[in-house]
Amino acid sequence: MRTVIATLVFLVGLLPAGARTDDEVPAEIDYLLSAVGSSGCAFIRNGERHDSAEAEDHLRMKYRKGKRHVPTTEMFIERLASGSSLSKKSYYIECKGQERITSGEWLTNLLNEYRVGTERKALKP
Repeated sequence: MRTVIATLVFLVGLLPAGARTDDEVPAEIDYLLSAVGSSGCAFIRNGERHDSAEAEDHLRMKYRKGKRHVPTTEMFIERLASGSSLSKKSYYIECKGQERITSGEWLTNLLNEYRVGTERKALKP
């Protein structure tokens, strides 16, 4: 078992930083979108407030239409989930008890937490 874990750690180390497999990217994006929908946070898009369910629906629609342009989760955040492609205005997120931040920052923080959690699970014997 230790040999298997050591081999996995070695192989992961060969990937470029942040590289993910074809299966991991859609799973990560789906996690982020589900987290948006269940967050209870307000999303500000083009100056208008939307609830978290509306935000999830909107981002899922953008992903369906543009997934071929976002081979990585980071590109999804940057190209589709951080702002309007029409108005070029940034999206913002307001959660209770927290300052308003850009959706790009919020999603990147969530992605990093998700990856730390999944890497820990993968290393458990």
